[in-house]
Amino acid sequence: MLRVEGLVAGYGLIRALNGVSLAVGEGEFVAVIGPNGAGKTTLMRSLMGLLKSEAGAVEFAGRAIAGWPSEAIVELGMALVPEGRHVFQPLTVRDNLQLGGYLRLKRGDRRAVADDLARVFALFPRLEERAGQLAGSLSGGEQQMLAIGRALMAKPKLLLLDEPSMGLAPIIVAEIFRTFARLREAGTTILISEQNARMALNSADRAYVLESGEVVKAAPAAALLRDPAVMAAYLGR
Repeated sequence: MLRVEGLVAGYGLIRALNGVSLAVGEGEFVAVIGPNGAGKTTLMRSLMGLLKSEAGAVEFAGRAIAGWPSEAIVELGMALVPEGRHVFQPLTVRDNLQLGGYLRLKRGDRRAVADDLARVFALFPRLEERAGQLAGSLSGGEQQMLAIGRALMAKPKLLLLDEPSMGLAPIIVAEIFRTFARLREAGTTILISEQNARMALNSADRAYVLESGEVVKAAPAAALLRDPAVMAAYLGR
């Protein structure tokens, strides 16, 4: 579904990705782990067209999408839950979710968007309870649920999740990851970047270790959980 070859990207003179290659197959849950500053967020932003890459190829759903605008990538079937959530705080929970389905509403798919809103509320009952509240009044965990729900409203074939556990209590992180498992069981393909390596590896099929903008390891997630170098660097053992 997604193939990345030799991706190079950065900010001015700072090169954050230096030839990253990875792949995500349909129905897979793939994780990218690594320390802060490894380039995980740059990777996600580059895949979504929010940051222009300097070199390399990105192929999604059979199309070469490097250089495409973000809205075209969303229309093709990719959606991002960004680091830090970035919900629209002055808008209600319901308005935030409907904005996630904006391109579909623009096409006139109102019934389908309404059905997906009901599915998001079923997935996150707290959002339905708070549908009329301003997003800025929600707790951090609720805002993360809202950010995930907003991305799901785009009906993505591939869901990108950038550091979804950041700043959340462990009990909320566990709840969020159980949601990811349900999404995966329902057929959503997932690519996640995450500093919580243990949680990510326990959930994923395969994983890549990103360090200083380069992939230094790629293996089944279960194998990386047993890898002595990964254990020492990321698992606290």
